[in-house]
Amino acid sequence: MKTPMRQILHCTAGSRAGQLLAAALSLAIWTNTAAANQAASIPAPSPDKLERITEFFNNEVATGKLPGAAILIQQHGKPVYLKCFGVQDVETKTPVSSDTIFALHSMTKPITSVAAMMLIDAGKLSLTDPAAKFIPAFSDVRVGVASVAADGTTPFLKLVPPDRPVTIEDLLRHTSGITYDYIGGKLIDKAYKDSGLFDGRYDNKRFAERIARLPLARQPGTLWRYGHSTDVLGRIIEIVSGQTLYQFEKQHIFDPLGMASTKYVLETADERARMAEPLPSDTILLDAERERRTHPEWESGGGGLVSTLNDYARFAQMILNGGEFDGKRYLSPAAFKAMTSDHIGPGSGVARDYFYFPGDGFGYGYGLAVRTDPGNAKPPPPGSIGELKWDSGSGTYFGVDPSLNMIYIMLEQTQNERSRITPAFKKLVYDAFATDK
Repeated sequence: MKTPMRQILHCTAGSRAGQLLAAALSLAIWTNTAAANQAASIPAPSPDKLERITEFFNNEVATGKLPGAAILIQQHGKPVYLKCFGVQDVETKTPVSSDTIFALHSMTKPITSVAAMMLIDAGKLSLTDPAAKFIPAFSDVRVGVASVAADGTTPFLKLVPPDRPVTIEDLLRHTSGITYDYIGGKLIDKAYKDSGLFDGRYDNKRFAERIARLPLARQPGTLWRYGHSTDVLGRIIEIVSGQTLYQFEKQHIFDPLGMASTKYVLETADERARMAEPLPSDTILLDAERERRTHPEWESGGGGLVSTLNDYARFAQMILNGGEFDGKRYLSPAAFKAMTSDHIGPGSGVARDYFYFPGDGFGYGYGLAVRTDPGNAKPPPPGSIGELKWDSGSGTYFGVDPSLNMIYIMLEQTQNERSRITPAFKKLVYDAFATDK
């Protein structure tokens, strides 16, 4: 089912009046679509169970754990749950709305990955292309191997040649060996921290050249390791397209989808007034946001975008629709299938370690985690085989579930509470769709 491009979502507030209105809207939507859902053998959510989401987030705000949040569950192209909670800034006390702008951080990655897949569709980029084809500095990249000096006590990083080049596919699936400075072995972490990677001013060009001089954490193609791979991919998009990353994404994704508030740098006073802020106690996220905003020249394809619930809903619905939205195709069926298939599972030669963020039961495609099995936990984590998802260090989270013809989005700004809230939110979503026995 197509979603009209210009459909605008409006959150209802978390007040009692807002709750009653939202409940009535949810019930009306549920009633209008119940027959169609039943005919298609796809369960509709329970309005009573959806209200548990309201109770959860009202409590998070009331107890001071969150300043606010914007939540959407959309099925068959229509909202079945849409609410905003709290304030976007505890200083201004401006209520959160569906047009509040949130820093996406790593929820930027799926968008940049779609942009890369569009260039692959156009024949301008190939999964097998080496990164060095576009960024010559990657011709001299080395792999860092933890070693011990002759005295047997002094550890050092031995630099060895890669067994093969870093490829576009490696950048898309996080098997390049490029990492973050807080993930992995101590020697690699130290090399990143001592490198001056974030010193001074830098754009995508300078950043990619700097990171090419750093040691890879593993041989390319051997380990799923989260890191700056998507940032390097963003620079390659610029080189291939002849545009800045934002210009390319604006022309090919944001403008056609109607994502007017999705960008790397806020340009107007109105936009800045709509920006969500973390709690003053959320110091890690405050520091991360300060760094992001201090470098407007760096269009980080891995974590630099800001967006709204209205905007990201269009992107997520396009993914649910198999790469199509409102009659326009963004990805070919072949590119979409490649992007949403697992490329690191059995037979791929890719290992996983403690830092494997897709999580229990998930493989990884090109920019998205994909559910491949129930997982090892008992009982299994909620969700469906084939679901797609990603989240971020700022607490933003989205999922796409083809089996339920459903998307869900949570926008918030919290690093302190995200590891607790994210699984709780997902369980509440799937509990709402569970068929009582």
